[in-house]
Amino acid sequence: MSERVKRTRRTGNRISPAVAGTFVILLIAILAFVAFSPSLPFSSPYQIKAVVANAANIQPRSPVRIAGVNIGEVQSVERQPDTTTSVITMSIEDKGLPIYKDAEMKVRPRIFLEGNFFVDIQPGTPGGEQVPDGGTIPITQTSGPVQLDQVLTTLQADTRKQLQVLIQGYGSALNGKPLPGEDADQDPDVKGLTGGQALSKSIDYATAALRGVSIVNGALLGQDMHDLSRLIAGQQKVSSALASNDQNLKDLVTNFNRTTAAFAGEADNLSSTIHLIPGVLEAAHPALVDLNASFPPTRAFAREILPGVRQNAATITAAFPWIAQTRQLVSPAELQGLVRDLRPATASLSAVTDQSLVLLPQIDLLNRCVIHNILPTGDKPVDDGFLSTGLPNYKEFWQTMTSLSGESQNFDGNGSYTRFQTGGSNQTVSTGNTTLGGAPLFGNAAAPVVGTRPARPAAKPPYNRKLACYKNAAPNLTAKTGAGP
Repeated sequence: MSERVKRTRRTGNRISPAVAGTFVILLIAILAFVAFSPSLPFSSPYQIKAVVANAANIQPRSPVRIAGVNIGEVQSVERQPDTTTSVITMSIEDKGLPIYKDAEMKVRPRIFLEGNFFVDIQPGTPGGEQVPDGGTIPITQTSGPVQLDQVLTTLQADTRKQLQVLIQGYGSALNGKPLPGEDADQDPDVKGLTGGQALSKSIDYATAALRGVSIVNGALLGQDMHDLSRLIAGQQKVSSALASNDQNLKDLVTNFNRTTAAFAGEADNLSSTIHLIPGVLEAAHPALVDLNASFPPTRAFAREILPGVRQNAATITAAFPWIAQTRQLVSPAELQGLVRDLRPATASLSAVTDQSLVLLPQIDLLNRCVIHNILPTGDKPVDDGFLSTGLPNYKEFWQTMTSLSGESQNFDGNGSYTRFQTGGSNQTVSTGNTTLGGAPLFGNAAAPVVGTRPARPAAKPPYNRKLACYKNAAPNLTAKTGAGP
């Protein structure tokens, strides 16, 4: 094989530089188109049209938004033949679907009054009929932007003058001091302040108030889908019912007029009442919070009690025989006769009860005296010097009683009487005059008398009937020796 044939075979399968460069340029162009094109080629995105009265400054590739989120762009803007309206064709991404037939569309500026524009879509009521691909939103559901020339055209000379007067009056209302007597019935916190200062003070309470308004607005939305629409439908039914009873409605308005007149006649009292309402609400708030917290246990209790309530009918039916027997038991021949016999005893028991109301406090005082004075005193030993036994004095008391009982017997080995014989001594003692009456007694002591133990008090201790026994201090049980003869 010749060298030329071999060279031809080697170069016959290679791509020329011109073809390779063309292929690379086409590949770059395709990638750039895919990267910068909003839609892929050969795809058919969802399209929707809208008829607007003014499509000023809306251009192809202008954004289409729902709640501030881009969901598509404008494909074209065309004027309808023989009309002043325009048709805007838009492509919508899947995230902006579905769009319902009651949807509304507005052309809005990105910057206030001037600048680029975009299409703002309200998708409509969920659950309604959807706009098909290529469908049209009618002009009755669209609106155009407000242009600066329209604003200036509206503000003619007279209108501008009236607007100046309005703004000046509004400024005076905010910055002007109240004239004497103008704020006589105002709250003390805002008396003498300008309108702007009073509004500024109201902002201190706006946070809590707006939080409550937000909670109320959230509650008005309901808990499930379509709660608000059902509320509106219910209100429509109520309005229809009121319209069908116009005479009753007239009477209601007449009575309401009379009620309003009665309120007007009590304007001062009503004003005072309204002035007190904030304090009442502040006091009621903790109670309402506790009441709200009690609702879950109450609901749980109601659920738990339902089985018992369902058994009430059977329980009542089963109780009928018992009721019949109870009627016989309380008949005149049974308990009524017993009650008649018990009436005298009941009257006496009532009298005893009345007297016990007097007796029981006295018993209580005696009980306290025993607990606080007598028992603690009886548990203490008497300090009698070398004669002390160390025993609690209540034990010594009973030992003394036992000794006296044995000494006082009316007989012994010498006969039926006890005989005492004093020893002879030159130490004569006498009892002296006693409070018991009778002549003084004399005797002879075996040793000189040192004194008496315990010592005789110089005077009788005071006795106060108004001071309760348990309030007295415990007595001193230390025996002191009294003076001798």
